[in-house]
Amino acid sequence: MAESREEENFDSDAQKEQESDTNSIEPPSSREELQKKYDELNDRFIRLAADFENYKKRSERDVENRVKNAIEGFAVELLEVGDNFDRALSADPGSAREGLEQIHKQFRTIMERHGICRLEATGKKFDPGEHEAVYCEPSDQEEGTVLKEICCGFRMHDKVIRYAKVVVSKGKETE
Repeated sequence: MAESREEENFDSDAQKEQESDTNSIEPPSSREELQKKYDELNDRFIRLAADFENYKKRSERDVENRVKNAIEGFAVELLEVGDNFDRALSADPGSAREGLEQIHKQFRTIMERHGICRLEATGKKFDPGEHEAVYCEPSDQEEGTVLKEICCGFRMHDKVIRYAKVVVSKGKETE
């Protein structure tokens, strides 16, 4: 008896579900209307895809222009340094040293303004993330200490853009 009630409940639930499915799905009016709706949606899709491609191209151009403008600004500042070199070289030889010092100061200021700073190396522990060992030589300094800087290194923001070329101590030479 309990089984027959469960079957009745199951049958009535299935019937209700079928009725709700029938109510929520509208039968297609006609093939022409479906084709028209399909064409409309397909056209919208094609337009959206084209709009997205145009957006990507426009974004790429914007990034390229920003990079060019940033480099252009930096180049203009460096041209000022070049002009000052020309003036210093054409000036009285006695004042050339003073002119070169001023140019050097101007150059360092421009580099700092663009996030470029010099890496300090001499007297520090050798760091392969900042230094490139050119050769090692015996010294009184602790092994692995930078003795000389042959070519200075630079960092731009958080990235090393040129490693310092250095001479590294290999410690005291044993006799």
